Amino acid sequence: MSGCPYFEKRHLLFKNKPPKTDDDEDGSQAGVNNASRGGIIYGDYLQLDKILSAQVLQSEIKSNKIHDEHLFIVTHQAYELWFKQILFELDSVREIFISGHVRDERNMLKVNTRIHRVVMIFRLLVDQFAVLETMTALDFFDFREYLSPASGFQSLQFRILENKIGVPDNQRVPYNRRHYRDNFTGHDSEMLLATEQEPTLLKLVEEWLERTPGLEVDGFNFWEKLQINIFNRLNQEREKMEKMPESEEKEEVMAELVKQRELFTSLFDEKRHDHLVSKGERRLSYKALQGALMIYFYREEPRFQVPFQLLTSLMDIDTLMTKWRYNHVCMVHRMIGSKAGTGGSSGYQYLRSTVSDRYKVFVDLFNLATFLVPRHWVPKLNPNVHTFLYTAECCDSSYCSSEDSD
Repeated sequence: MSGCPYFEKRHLLFKNKPPKTDDDEDGSQAGVNNASRGGIIYGDYLQLDKILSAQVLQSEIKSNKIHDEHLFIVTHQAYELWFKQILFELDSVREIFISGHVRDERNMLKVNTRIHRVVMIFRLLVDQFAVLETMTALDFFDFREYLSPASGFQSLQFRILENKIGVPDNQRVPYNRRHYRDNFTGHDSEMLLATEQEPTLLKLVEEWLERTPGLEVDGFNFWEKLQINIFNRLNQEREKMEKMPESEEKEEVMAELVKQRELFTSLFDEKRHDHLVSKGERRLSYKALQGALMIYFYREEPRFQVPFQLLTSLMDIDTLMTKWRYNHVCMVHRMIGSKAGTGGSSGYQYLRSTVSDRYKVFVDLFNLATFLVPRHWVPKLNPNVHTFLYTAECCDSSYCSSEDSD
């Protein structure tokens, strides 16, 4: 009986394969151990002796070691390390804006890259709750008493992060009827006050949007053209509907047209906009809103693709921060129910009140979708005329943003 052809051929392959040489066997070991020559090594570079010895279990100090307290500490330390990285990225982006180097929009690629990195870190922070939730309410209860009066609200880095992004002071939910800064003392309180007075990312983006090319009255004049187009189209729609026989459908469409006219009348009313800003319902200046809407309408034009990506990433940050707060609320509710927080707050009730638009910094960008219109209503661009070159003063030196050019 003949053997299996497959195994016969496989046998021949191995049979005819040349024997391994010493060079073949040593190929994976051809490296050189540079550490033996001296210099910094992995553990020293990362200062692991400090990091890995920083998990001090209060339950163990009290002679009642609780296993899950270690997870609780490591998770929150990881959060703080990522907060530090976010602040590092935000400061570099703010410096590019503050120094004026963003006027050469080639630097926008650097801004976009770093803001996108912040987005990805926040995605990680949102997902990290899944690890913490492997601990049950009973597990947490075993060591919760050892935490008091420590509280997540006391995270200085997160409060600084909120300030630097642009959470308005007058929109914050009071903490036990007191200003949030009252819960910090000494140098920490001074740092918070200082960050409140620095230009926020929101303010810097607002100033950048105000310079959007194409808003100039003596140039393309996007805003005036858009206003004329929209109301001309609304008038045409109304005239077309008036010629139709009376019906329930006609009444509904006419009522919708009235709402649309009221909506766009308010959009093009600067005093109305300023009133909404004063009430905290809008955050961007009137001209910055114009720039943002222009970027939205022309997002497919090469000139506006990078700015549109930035606006999208800023909304991602707001969305993810809201998700982070929401996940935190759900976890706290699951772990302690309606008990008071370890820091003295109402716990779940307080945290739930922070999950709202009042903590959204770039809320105006979300609301832009309210004012979207059919493409054929948008003023047409002529690529031969409306080139919209960079807004820089044509000085190449601005491409390298001072010391922060890495």
